[in-house]
Amino acid sequence: MEQQDATETGFGNRHWLVERHTIYSCVVGSRAYGLGTDASDVDRRGVYAAPTALFWHLEKPPTHVDGPAEEQFSWEVERFCQLALASNPTVLECLWSPLVERATPWGRELLALRTAFLSSRVGPAYGGYAKDQLARLTATRERTGEVRWKQAMHMIRLLLAGAHVLRTGEVLVDVSEHRDRLLAVRRGELTFVEFGDWAARATEDFDMAAAHTTLPDAPNRAAIDDFLTRLRRDGLAEDGPPEDGLAEMEVP
Repeated sequence: MEQQDATETGFGNRHWLVERHTIYSCVVGSRAYGLGTDASDVDRRGVYAAPTALFWHLEKPPTHVDGPAEEQFSWEVERFCQLALASNPTVLECLWSPLVERATPWGRELLALRTAFLSSRVGPAYGGYAKDQLARLTATRERTGEVRWKQAMHMIRLLLAGAHVLRTGEVLVDVSEHRDRLLAVRRGELTFVEFGDWAARATEDFDMAAAHTTLPDAPNRAAIDDFLTRLRRDGLAEDGPPEDGLAEMEVP
């Protein structure tokens, strides 16, 4: 997740970029994972394409925007592609979410290109994050005696998803096949030993999948670059910010 809040700096309120220029949006999180309940939040993620002319200014459009709705976060399309090319699990999951809420023609083309982002680099990306989380869980338990069971559940989920993409070339988002056992972990119904045994088996399976993956060594950057070039050319005809979208800047 990006750290800087880009909604109230520089150009002013940036929500108009999401409201007027979103090319793709989906639901992620527990509802997309098949792990949701009636009380679960609806976590939305989106991709917007800032008008090309905005990049001609000294200050560039934001790489991300929080909101305007709660639990909503969007990336500018170029930043989204950069993260996906780096095999960022959070970003890749957006492209395989079963809960798509909006897809313009450019959004549908982005979805059609989703396998171009994949490479054997998903192994270190998924595996490294999951193993780091396991180390943190273990350290916290040894230090405080507490187990962060929600974090433990998502660590297992990520290992399952990582092994799947390494074997099939498709990102696994809906893990409802494992719903009962994953939710049992989240509720703390397994002992830490039982959780550790499952984590060890999932890690072994993940490592086996990584060792035998048929994914290419590198993503198809040329295809993504072509997509972005054509999108930027098309964006020359897009509107700039509304009158209240550009904050006045004082000249010293």
